[in-house]
Amino acid sequence: MLLPVVIAGGIGARLWPISRTMSPKQFIDFPGLEGSLFQNTIVRSGSITGASEPLIVCNLEHRFLVAEQLRSLNINHSKILLEPFARNTAPATAMASLLAIQSDPDALLLVLPSDHHIKDLKEFTSVVREGEKLALQDHLVTFGVPPSSAETGYGYIEIGDKIDSGCGYKVLNFVEKPDKETAESYLQSSTYYWNSGMFMFSARRYLEDLKTYASDIHDSCVKAFDQVKNEGDFLKILEADFEQCRSDSIDYAVMENTPHAAMIPFDAGWSDLGSWDALWDFQRKNESGNILDGDVITENVKNSYVQSNSRLLAVVGIDDAVIVETPDSVLVSNRSSVQNVKQIVEKLEDANRNEIKAPKIVLRPWGSYESIVKRKGYQVKHIIVRAGESLSLQVHRRRSEHWTVVKGKGLVTCGDQETTLELNESIFIPLGSKHRLANPFAEPVEIIEVQIGDYLGEDDIERFDDQYGRVE
Repeated sequence: MLLPVVIAGGIGARLWPISRTMSPKQFIDFPGLEGSLFQNTIVRSGSITGASEPLIVCNLEHRFLVAEQLRSLNINHSKILLEPFARNTAPATAMASLLAIQSDPDALLLVLPSDHHIKDLKEFTSVVREGEKLALQDHLVTFGVPPSSAETGYGYIEIGDKIDSGCGYKVLNFVEKPDKETAESYLQSSTYYWNSGMFMFSARRYLEDLKTYASDIHDSCVKAFDQVKNEGDFLKILEADFEQCRSDSIDYAVMENTPHAAMIPFDAGWSDLGSWDALWDFQRKNESGNILDGDVITENVKNSYVQSNSRLLAVVGIDDAVIVETPDSVLVSNRSSVQNVKQIVEKLEDANRNEIKAPKIVLRPWGSYESIVKRKGYQVKHIIVRAGESLSLQVHRRRSEHWTVVKGKGLVTCGDQETTLELNESIFIPLGSKHRLANPFAEPVEIIEVQIGDYLGEDDIERFDDQYGRVE
């Protein structure tokens, strides 16, 4: 069995505009592509003849977003493994390996980050088949991209002798992101490749080497896997069992240590769209060298990336800049310094800023909500419930709510009463009343919700019935 494992949710998220750190870029429809990067990765994995439906490893917060994107591709049987915390690729792949060998002790894993773009699908499938041959010979295979520039944002792989049985090479070293001078020397060499972050190996071989070189991660994952909770399409890793697992990458934990590492050259138009340089190269520029997205007006602007998501953005007299406007933040940077946005995100996390904890638009299994305004004592939200979906039957202990339908119609439960609420109709939900908004109709329903109370946190909710299994 060949099992594609798509690792989604956190890869590259910190390099995306600040307001999107809770909905990483792989889940957003990408310019020039049909659908999101995540969906393109899923479709790409489906092009491999004989491969099973992919196993998705993602953060607990992204479970319904992942499920919805799979559903839009008419994929309804994939397993989704939920991590309570991000622990990097070594633990994520260990959990996927433990799941794979339950059904097939000889399972091969193809590990794919969900934020990559690959132009040549035919070459991708061809190289995967070459990787499969080496993986069946007990190699841990990585795929190296021939460098086209002295890139300092990528890791590199140094190769040695060719392996007799195929087109792969023995791996001598993994090199972290080099300085410019070192990257220039790698570009001139024929033995250094960009590290694509994609891998192929047998689940058994990976677990054995993980136990040898990172036994603490192996043992933590085995313990956590024994307690995984099956919730339909979701496999939930319990927080208490995973908390002690050390965070590490496949590269550090295993590949840099194992004698079984092999590399296959991979020249298929690969791009890791986790870097701003890659985003810049990927998109088409106008006659001034600019990438303009959204409601943008410029004057004397050159070689800049300018994106507006919610309002008019006017830019004057700028060169070599990145400017991104979102509903809750604005990012302005010189293009050469924009990778340092991750340090801004760290400062926001240290300050416990609300922009990190609660993005403006929050996706839920039933639809989404957007916080329009929040002040002391009240909050206003725009709520969208998709056709056929429903919120849980719930109660709030510290706030009341007023609902007004602005589009479509919904079925409202409040106490013992059920009411169909139509366009421009309103209802008051008293504090402490059991209530639910459902949409059994053919079109989405949109409401404006006004909350009033002394505490407006999302944890002021007690669920009594929920079709998504969120009642503990």
